[in-house]
Amino acid sequence: MEIREGGLDDPRVVALLNAHFASMLANSPKDSCHFLDLSGLRAPGVTFWTAWDGEDLLGCGALKQLDPAHGEIKSMRTAAEHLRRGTGAALVSHILQAARARGYNRLSLETGSGEAFEPAHALYRQFGFTECAPFADYEPDPFSRFLSRVV
Repeated sequence: MEIREGGLDDPRVVALLNAHFASMLANSPKDSCHFLDLSGLRAPGVTFWTAWDGEDLLGCGALKQLDPAHGEIKSMRTAAEHLRRGTGAALVSHILQAARARGYNRLSLETGSGEAFEPAHALYRQFGFTECAPFADYEPDPFSRFLSRVV
């Protein structure tokens, strides 16, 4: 598996992100969906990565700087045909390394709260993330779970 920075102009990546957006909207109310669209993923302070096996796109993830000591995981998605093969774990590991290299003290994320999000919750628990209060500009929301860990 190779993890590459960028890729937002690749139609395969755009298709994966569109599937991500559709899944979020299918499993949570629109006002409870906090994903970054393509322009948000291109914004300053956001780094986007893709995971590949040759020419096969396995997944993607991003790191958004909240402040000089705090980052947020965004846009984590594994392609449906590659689920349960370690892509998510590889991306989280890569993002944790990037957060450490940037000198962050904390890494947080927001994800959905429903059954469809249980695999994501399990992945993040595996990496030591625990529930926390809403952070940054987030408000309490029964459709969101907030997780964080020391880097």
